[in-house]
Amino acid sequence: MVERLGNLGGRASLDDLHDRLRRYHRVPPVASEGEFGVPSSLLDALIAHWRDDFDWAAQARRIAAYPWEQTEHASVPVRAIISRADASQTDADADAGVVLLLHGWPDSVLRFERLFPHLDDVTYVAPALPGFPFAAPAAPDGVPGGLSAVAMADAMAVAMREFGFERYVISAGDVGCDVAEALAACHPEVVTALHLTDVSQFHFLVDPPADLDEEERAYVARGHRWQAAEGGYMHEQSTRPNTLAVGLGDSPAGLAAWIVEKLDRWSDGPFTDVFSYDEALTWVSAYWLTDSIGTSFTPYATGGTMDWPRIEIPTVFTVFAHDLVNAPRQFAERYFDVAAWREYDHGGHFAAWERPDEYLWGLRTALEAQRPT
Repeated sequence: MVERLGNLGGRASLDDLHDRLRRYHRVPPVASEGEFGVPSSLLDALIAHWRDDFDWAAQARRIAAYPWEQTEHASVPVRAIISRADASQTDADADAGVVLLLHGWPDSVLRFERLFPHLDDVTYVAPALPGFPFAAPAAPDGVPGGLSAVAMADAMAVAMREFGFERYVISAGDVGCDVAEALAACHPEVVTALHLTDVSQFHFLVDPPADLDEEERAYVARGHRWQAAEGGYMHEQSTRPNTLAVGLGDSPAGLAAWIVEKLDRWSDGPFTDVFSYDEALTWVSAYWLTDSIGTSFTPYATGGTMDWPRIEIPTVFTVFAHDLVNAPRQFAERYFDVAAWREYDHGGHFAAWERPDEYLWGLRTALEAQRPT
């Protein structure tokens, strides 16, 4: 039932959305399409489809049909899709096959939808990170809607314990990688292995090691060039999130432009080869109808520090050629015990969505590499 997820868009919310879309004011682009932001032709087509043809109610019913559970006792409430493996397994076998899936920005648990059908033999938990679409509402004691990556890690550790899982593999990308690293550093007793698609950019942006080799120095230089050309969103979300959230939270067209630019530029291949209009608009609508764009900026604005020792937990990396800034293996090994490393010629930032089979290899390899009890 949709009610399990709270308000995913009642009639009044949808009427308001459609009214705003009907009054969409097209702004002339600064220069040629595709070089300075979201292509105008793509945005125009998506706005028209969102206004005239997109059926959010059908998407909401589909999303709500997943096996959602929510913590009842944690100070930070956590809501998650939990698919439990066959109950006939022993407790030990079940624990050996528990996977925590951590999404990033600007997406949600929907990042993993194409992966779910391949995980029938394991128990998987896909939480809506606090402040992101579908997350549990803030607690009455004033816990903020969004959290830093480290605070999210603490919240996930508490939630997983309440859900009944003491030890598990973590598979993550983007912001989820920061949360996964913090979980492994601050709660190493619960993490048996990691599967990551990237090394946090924090490691080259803030006090990088002084003894980098030539390939690592090239990586750091490439990372700074990427930040200069593509990282304006990160700077704005970390320094003036509340100002930015006003415009994006009040204009569905503005929200679509902000998110779809990333879906377009960060994926591998033409946009419509990666996302149908309905799929992309489901991701965007999830932010609009849960009013979560501002709170999703919290990990950027309250990043904190990653001042912990090297993670001595088996870590599997799957590196996709068209992800944002891919670190070389030797840089990753400074921070993680790299148990396996595989690079792919295709795939982008949303690898679990774009290349689920290749992503699955990394997750399965992490399950095989996990530490014994």
